Amino acid sequence: MRRFAFCFALFGMVAAAPAFAWGGYGHDTTAEIAEANVSPSARAKIAALIAADKGSLALGTPECPIQNLKDASTWADCVRRTRWRWGYTASWHYRTAPICEDYNARRNCSGGNCVTAQIERSHRLLADESLPAHIRLEALAFMVHFAGDVHMPLHSGDKSDRGGNDRRADYGIVPDLNLHWIWDGPLAERAITSGARPIVRRYSAGERSDLSGGTPADWGRESWQIARDVIYPLAFNTKNVCEGELPKATKLSQEDITVMAPIARKRVQQAGLRIADLLESAFAPGPLLVEERGR
Repeated sequence: MRRFAFCFALFGMVAAAPAFAWGGYGHDTTAEIAEANVSPSARAKIAALIAADKGSLALGTPECPIQNLKDASTWADCVRRTRWRWGYTASWHYRTAPICEDYNARRNCSGGNCVTAQIERSHRLLADESLPAHIRLEALAFMVHFAGDVHMPLHSGDKSDRGGNDRRADYGIVPDLNLHWIWDGPLAERAITSGARPIVRRYSAGERSDLSGGTPADWGRESWQIARDVIYPLAFNTKNVCEGELPKATKLSQEDITVMAPIARKRVQQAGLRIADLLESAFAPGPLLVEERGR
């Protein structure tokens, strides 16, 4: 009966995937971590910017209102449902790089149409106080969301399978899920809700030093390395993922999940704290985020 109840609950999650994916629960959590770790001054400026655009009317997205930072963190996924208007932003959510080739931070980002470039662009727009409030609010929402996306490893690394979307995988005793969505959904939920301490809290200076820092290009490289060194080898039970083709379907054992969950938890923590740093620097005078050279 316990096995049946677990399967029933997890299939319920699959049916309501947007509520549990990084598009929902994971992004909400990164926003909550960020809000808990910004200064009172930055928090007040975020609230003022949101208040200036009541119900997202100036943004023209009343169906996707932004009333707080959590709303902002999922706004980019919400507006994508209106494809005729927002479809051009689809490529902004990822920048996948082949795990079996050398990493190149500028590849697959033509015209700035990738997640790392859009984090930088959004940060610059948000920091520009000469712009109208609704432009800056849109930039805030994109920045917070994309900084979450780049920390999900399968938004950065793949093996000719659209970041795992073309691979089926059993998740423990639950059969035939999508490898990408496993990391987006049930694994992210397990990672967030496990751990000895709450994931949403004020982090110490030492913790922030260990978990934050770097540029969007660095964050993308980290995710790519996790995909290359952890996700694909574990999922397909091989150390040589680049030798030959991988099967289209596999199984994640409980042992695999136990290894992956703490890594997913750390990525959520890193995303939240780095979002806090992005917000702090955007709302404070001083140099902007260090940009990737050579783009």
